[in-house]
Amino acid sequence: MDKELESVQKFYNVLIEFFANYSFQIIGALIIFLLGLFASKYIHKLILNILMKNSVDETLSNFIANFIRFLVIAMVGMLALGKLGISIAPFIAALGAISLTAGLALQGSVSNFAAGVVLILTKPFKIGDTLRVHEVYGEVQEIKLAYTLLINEDQEQITIPNKYMIGDVLVNSLEYRIVEGSVGISYDSDVEKAITLIKVTVLACGDVSVHNEPIVGVQNFGDSAIEIAYRYWVPTKSFFKTQYDVNFKVLQKLNSSDIAIPFPQRELYIHEK
Repeated sequence: MDKELESVQKFYNVLIEFFANYSFQIIGALIIFLLGLFASKYIHKLILNILMKNSVDETLSNFIANFIRFLVIAMVGMLALGKLGISIAPFIAALGAISLTAGLALQGSVSNFAAGVVLILTKPFKIGDTLRVHEVYGEVQEIKLAYTLLINEDQEQITIPNKYMIGDVLVNSLEYRIVEGSVGISYDSDVEKAITLIKVTVLACGDVSVHNEPIVGVQNFGDSAIEIAYRYWVPTKSFFKTQYDVNFKVLQKLNSSDIAIPFPQRELYIHEK
């Protein structure tokens, strides 16, 4: 029992001595850290307001403000450790080594973030535009610092890393996508009439853009038919639906107007010896 009391007394004495020697340093470190937290919140809010007033993109504004706030907290934390008498030089060296290792390990992610910043600053496209990149089509739904999110007519979400949005060929057709079709008519048919009928039929479909006039004309002279091609613009979300609907109506219109759509034919001549 006496030994236990003696041990408690020694612990108590060490605790009293510690607080007597380091109480001011601990209180000072806490005050510095708390003031730093308050200052970081104020600086974050101030920078965010300045960026938003200058019409900087919201995503980029939040990223910059949060990054500066993190730097302020890190600096204040080092000052608090210094106040406690703890050398911060090893921490700085360790932080540098960790940063180098993380940079090498996450170089793909870093390049995506850098590309995201470039996209937000240059704005080559916006939400609602239709993009084709890496043979993938979709409407822009969201632009993040690391990736861009597309959505297609099947409501499939397509995530594309931003480094591909910068370093590759990017086709932006805004909110529309072009549809191409063709049909073969007989050489005996009235070509001018067929072109007019197809153009009227395409324009009659509800989703076809009236701002970009459909193009209809002779595309090719086949072995057994004249190929009439037509091109028109539709919203990305109804690309296939409109394409199938237009093709069916073109077929109906040509059939009801006595314009023949021939099948491939070959004439064989047999010579008897």
